[in-house]
Amino acid sequence: MDIKLIAIDIDGTLVDDDKVLREPTKQAIAAARQRGVKIVLCTGRPISGVEKYLEELSISGADEYAISFNGSSIQDANGKLISNHTITYDDYVDTEALGRKLDVNFQIENTEAIFTFNRDLSPYSVYESSIIRLPIKFRNPEDIKPDLTITKSMFVSTPEKITHAKNNIPKEISDRLYVVQTEPFFLEFLNKNISKGNALRELAAKLDLKPENIMAIGDQGNDLSMIKFAGLGVAMGNAIDENKAAAQFVTKRNVDDGVAYAINKFVNQPE
Repeated sequence: MDIKLIAIDIDGTLVDDDKVLREPTKQAIAAARQRGVKIVLCTGRPISGVEKYLEELSISGADEYAISFNGSSIQDANGKLISNHTITYDDYVDTEALGRKLDVNFQIENTEAIFTFNRDLSPYSVYESSIIRLPIKFRNPEDIKPDLTITKSMFVSTPEKITHAKNNIPKEISDRLYVVQTEPFFLEFLNKNISKGNALRELAAKLDLKPENIMAIGDQGNDLSMIKFAGLGVAMGNAIDENKAAAQFVTKRNVDDGVAYAINKFVNQPE
C-alpha cells in the first residue's frame, strides 16, 4: 500500500493520557515525513488546541494541513482556512433548549472562545478550556445573537448523563445535525455535512490522493468516519469497539505508543 498521507486524531491517539506527545511517536512521524508522507492532525479541537503539537512535530507552512473541530475546518499549517462549516442560530437555540430539558450543561464554541450557559461551571468545561487553549465566557442564552459564528454546540456532563442524552436526541435534531460523542463526557452537535471522514475526503481531492494512499488512526466515535474512508483504517488499542470492527488494523494503546507502532509497521518498516 502506497501511503502518502496519515491522518491522526490527537486525544487518546497521538498523545498519552497526560496529553504528552511521546518520543517514539515523534520519531516515527519524523521518519515518515522524511519519506515524503504528509501528517495531518485531525481532531475535535479548534486549531488553537492543535498548534502546540504542530510545533512539536515541526509541521508548518502552506503545504501542510490540519483538520479541526471534527472536520468543520480545514486549515493549512500557517492558519489559513481552506474550508469552514458552521451551525445556524436556530441550531443553537434548539440544542440549548434540549440541553435544559435533558439536564446537562451546555456550551457553544468557535475559534475565539467557549461560551457556557451554566453559572455552576462544569469541571469538564474547565478541562476542555485547558486542553484546547480557549477562554471560557459565561453568557445568558439571550446574549447570543444571530450574527455570532458558531462552530458547534455541546452537551457537557457525567458519562451517565451524556449516555442518557445521546439515547434521547429527537429525530428532528439528529436528522438536521451531525451528533457525535467525542469523549465520555462530551456530546457534540455540528453541521450535518461535516465529519472527519468528509474533511479528509475533501483534502484528499485537493491533494489528488485516493483512499488507498491514506492511513487514518483514531480511537473515538468522531474518528470512525475517517477510519472507514481511509484505505488503511487503524484503531487504537484503547479505541471503542465500533472503530476496531471497522479498522483494517488494531494497533497498541496510546499509552503504549500505538501511533508509532502503526506508522513503523506500515510506512517506515513495511513488511
